[in-house]
Amino acid sequence: MMRSTPKTRLEAFSDGVIAIIITIMVLELRPPHGVEVADLLDVLPVWLRYALSFVYVGIYWVNHHALLDRVAKVDGAALWANLHLLFWMSLIPFVTAWAGEHPMAPVPGALYGAVLLLCSISFLLLSWRLKSEGAGQAMAWGSRKNRLSIVLYAVAIGVSLVYPPLGVAIHVVLALLWLMPERS
Repeated sequence: MMRSTPKTRLEAFSDGVIAIIITIMVLELRPPHGVEVADLLDVLPVWLRYALSFVYVGIYWVNHHALLDRVAKVDGAALWANLHLLFWMSLIPFVTAWAGEHPMAPVPGALYGAVLLLCSISFLLLSWRLKSEGAGQAMAWGSRKNRLSIVLYAVAIGVSLVYPPLGVAIHVVLALLWLMPERS
């Protein structure tokens, strides 16, 4: 049986993985082939999807730190729950590149939404695991905001298969929702 480990190991590993995720995403960006302002339109969907994904990774990074601020040690189950989150987050560069290259295609948009949904669920599982380690009710991931997010991510997957622009709109609204501070 694994003993408790200082949270600093989990934090450092997670920070490193998240930094790599952002690095991979930015390395996927390509400049326009031409030199005119109009040439930017060709790469705009990829850049916009990158910006959205960067915001999502940032939201997870900030909330991850807020969650871990409330615990001193983690156990093996928490390490695995964290790896589960990092696995889904590590797929963000792939779905970002695919959905950016094909912004109005149903399957890339739906897969992008599926990865976001699985990131949200895995963060919820991690926060539940850390609840017993001292995180308590401090994180709002079990809140109405999180439940609404999970439902809307699932809706966005289905909507993306029928009308991709609406799926993207739902993803943008959800990012904005998480950027808004909680009311006390």
